Amino acid sequence: MSHLGSIACKVTNLKHLSQLHANLIQNSLHHHNYWVALLLTHCTRLHAPLAYTHLIFNSLPCPDAHVFTSMLRYYSQLGAHSEVVSLFKHMQYCGIRPAGTFVYPVLIKLAGEACIVFHAQVVKLGHFQDRYVRNVIMDMYAKYGPVMFARKLFDEMPERTLADWNSMISGNWKWGDEVEARRLFNVMPEWNVVTWTSMVTGYAKKGDLESARRYFDEMPEKSVVSWNAMLSGYAQNGFAEKALRLFDDMINAGVQPNETTWVTVISSLSLHGDPCLADLLVRTLDQKKIHLNCFVKTALLDMYAKCGNLETAQRIFDELGVYRNSITWNAMISAYTRVGDLTSARELFNKMPEKNVVSWNSLIAGYAQNGQSAMAIELFKDMTATKELKPDEVTMVSVFSACGHLGALKLGNWVVNILNENHIKLSISGYNSLIFMYSRCGSVEDANRVFQEMETRDVVSYNTLIAGFATHGHGMEAIELMSKMKGEGIEPDRVTFIGVLTACSHAGLLEEGWKVFKSIQAPAVDHYACMIDLLGRVGELDEARKLIESMPIKPHAGVYGSLLNASRIHKRVELGELAASKLFVLEPYNSGNYILLSNIYASAGRWEDVERVRGTMRKVGVKKTTGWSWVEYKGEIHKFIVGDRMHERSDDIYGLLSELGRKMRRNGYIADKSCVLRDVEEEEKEEMVGTHSEKLAICFALLVDEVGAVIRVVKNLRVCWDCHTAIKIISKLEGREIIVRDNNRFHHFSNGLCSCKDYW
Repeated sequence: MSHLGSIACKVTNLKHLSQLHANLIQNSLHHHNYWVALLLTHCTRLHAPLAYTHLIFNSLPCPDAHVFTSMLRYYSQLGAHSEVVSLFKHMQYCGIRPAGTFVYPVLIKLAGEACIVFHAQVVKLGHFQDRYVRNVIMDMYAKYGPVMFARKLFDEMPERTLADWNSMISGNWKWGDEVEARRLFNVMPEWNVVTWTSMVTGYAKKGDLESARRYFDEMPEKSVVSWNAMLSGYAQNGFAEKALRLFDDMINAGVQPNETTWVTVISSLSLHGDPCLADLLVRTLDQKKIHLNCFVKTALLDMYAKCGNLETAQRIFDELGVYRNSITWNAMISAYTRVGDLTSARELFNKMPEKNVVSWNSLIAGYAQNGQSAMAIELFKDMTATKELKPDEVTMVSVFSACGHLGALKLGNWVVNILNENHIKLSISGYNSLIFMYSRCGSVEDANRVFQEMETRDVVSYNTLIAGFATHGHGMEAIELMSKMKGEGIEPDRVTFIGVLTACSHAGLLEEGWKVFKSIQAPAVDHYACMIDLLGRVGELDEARKLIESMPIKPHAGVYGSLLNASRIHKRVELGELAASKLFVLEPYNSGNYILLSNIYASAGRWEDVERVRGTMRKVGVKKTTGWSWVEYKGEIHKFIVGDRMHERSDDIYGLLSELGRKMRRNGYIADKSCVLRDVEEEEKEEMVGTHSEKLAICFALLVDEVGAVIRVVKNLRVCWDCHTAIKIISKLEGREIIVRDNNRFHHFSNGLCSCKDYW
């Protein structure tokens, strides 16, 4: 026995543990409670595999309280919360009480906000006089609430330990009660390093770094945790340089940084995204010959990725090998999506041994942010099909954005159903994304409904709905919303005024627009562009030109773009030429400017000038952007280009288009061929405009949608004049509401009229 006791004292690794276990088996002691409890204690200390530890525990037919308690300790160290609770219930069923009071603090910590159940048990069993048990119960109430329970326990204590005071100070900080935390600190009989650190942490999380630093500097003794608290305060509030300086002070003070220190400092540099500071930190690591474990290396990988150094990030990723964890993989996936390399990001995602919600979110957001909205939604469908992981708010924000960019309302409604089924709670940011989605999908009514249902709104909430009203031509609603915004004490910002001025422009509200414009203290160039657009809409082109000439700041492309479009609408060739000449300098590769000028010339029958503009495009290397339109049907996006015959229902589409053409002509429709940029035969011109992508998309929708359903079309370019006229007639002939979103605004066609009043 003394020989075995000597072996037991020398166990320092799993190999030693297995040797001790073998000796116990040889001596037929492996069924004795004492030795099994000892083996389980070593399993806990050495982080032994779960299967091996189970084998030891299950070798006893009738474990005693010490064995059960040792197994509970192992589960607790492993973080296996449900197993702790399950084993404790089994003990109760067997009529065994744990050895001592140890298990109750463990159970209470695991129970968290449900600790009241164990509170009752320890009182009943007479364990409440144990200081540690009592402190843990009070600490749980302080953390999870109700905090008044913690205060009641604290007030009833005949003797208070430092731990009790510290729990109450931390609890009050947790619930945002700075005054009470400070009062308790001031009346404490003595302080220790934990007390001071609690004050530093509390002020740092509150964002009051000046007070946090004052307490930090006054500390008579600092632990590495104290330094980490102050470092985290600087890091989390974006003060990377101050974090680095404090870190330098820490090194000079002879304090050995721990894993948390390095991860905190490196993470602060990741948020800062400064390659120079990153290099400085790495040189410090090299000079101090710091051993980098997998957690620190993962933080370094993330830092390099956010600083744009993907080569070094990939090298660290490769070096980590088997030590890669989900954070490592996710950081690398995010790094590739950040630079738009979705292929590499997807390859990594597919190779991941185990994906979590963050993995899916990183890739979904990557697709959404890089213009691959359809792929983002397809990936979201794959995620929901797994049934293993539930999406969270971050997922939903990305998918709302993707649906909004696609203008896919039915898909958007399906996503909202997923949101409700999974009981996902949205923050203000999440609701703002939902407003954006509905606005961009053509349902400003739903966008307004979500806005009205919000308990709290911020400036982004107002701006998003105002922008929605603007693109739908609801000018007065946008103005009223800005007034309501001011009434709620939220000041309009630059984006607000752009939205309201755009709304005034799309609704032709000149007087109201001037009033809003003049209320801006220092109008930005974008505000001038909106005002030029408004003046152009109502035909005040000379006034628009005067405003440009009087601008105190240099006009940008948006200003001249507004003038160019107005010149096209009102057939002012000379002003169009002026605007285009400026645009060719500011945006030499924007094909839209060349096309608008060509349209102006084509409308005037100046074909030589049309050809000259086209020649300039060829010389500069500018290619006309291919126009496309799409509609949504059964959760799929159906995309069309001009003259498209690739769709599986092309024959039906062209048959219906031909039939509609005959009906339209009987109702007075004459094709507007002015947008055809070539001097060709009239019949060929009519054929060219007659098969524009939006006409094909509408015909497909008429074939597949239910009778009377609203038709929603998204187009990447502006709707041409001929299509605009044709769609008005189709809406009347078919008795359908047709909503078209082009790259400028929404057009609501109904009963032969359009919401834009023929100006866009």
